[in-house]
Amino acid sequence: MVSVQGLTKIYGEQKAVNDLSFEVKKGEILGFLGPNGAGKSTTMKIITGYLEATEGMVEVDGFDVSSNPLEVKKRVGYLPEHNPLYLDMYVHEFLDFASRIHGLEKKLRKSRIEEVIEMTGLHVEQHKKIGALSKGYRQRVGISQALIHDPEVLILDEPTSGLDPNQIIDIRQLVREVGKDKTVIFSSHILSEVEFIANRVIIINKGEIVADQPTDQLRNIAEDSIQLVLEIEEEGFKTEEIEKWEGVKRVEMLGAHSFRIQTQTDVDIRKQLFKSCVEQEKTMIGLSRETFTLEDAFRKLTS
Repeated sequence: MVSVQGLTKIYGEQKAVNDLSFEVKKGEILGFLGPNGAGKSTTMKIITGYLEATEGMVEVDGFDVSSNPLEVKKRVGYLPEHNPLYLDMYVHEFLDFASRIHGLEKKLRKSRIEEVIEMTGLHVEQHKKIGALSKGYRQRVGISQALIHDPEVLILDEPTSGLDPNQIIDIRQLVREVGKDKTVIFSSHILSEVEFIANRVIIINKGEIVADQPTDQLRNIAEDSIQLVLEIEEEGFKTEEIEKWEGVKRVEMLGAHSFRIQTQTDVDIRKQLFKSCVEQEKTMIGLSRETFTLEDAFRKLTS
């Protein structure tokens, strides 16, 4: 549904996007991640036709973005990072305006507006001016306009920005539901959100792809070590000897009574830790292994 091949974007002497290539199929929800300035928003803007690429090719449903921009826009719904809205317009009025721009027929406009208002939870606010809405509800209006023409591809740049926890849950469910029969590309700095919504993740850093994997496999990138958390009852546990043990990479003090110990994956120091506690006359009250997260993988790939 979306094909990006050799995409490059240069601003003056800065290469914001460097030779990106990937494809996203129908029914796939792609989480697009990267630190600030990595090139996420630039890539999304090129896919939508908002920006022109310096090099490379982007196709949406077989239509080239550069040579068939109108055909692409018919098939793409887009929520930019900075949600542009007409604050003096009423919600219902604005969505009617957006539907007219997309060429929806009069009969279809009414039913479609009602449908997206219900989908995004705007029914209570639909007769208010957009300028009178909270940031969270303005974000919902932005998502509604992206959905108004029932696009085949949905591109969302930070869709839950400014929403409260309850609203975030609602939008997460909405994106997952929409993603069942559409192609969805969304960016977010909330990694737990990406784990919940996306079935595939691309991470870019300095304009280049550093990872492209199913979400449930990406965290394995960080698993190049074992991390144990030791909790003791008394203060004053000495770690100097532990740091010298074979296979121990690092010992980090988390508090007066807890420590994180990082070791090689083929090393098991649990018996040694128990013995050390006995020798120091300290009571071990907890020893657990930390599970690596998507955040750990992100830090490793972009730091």
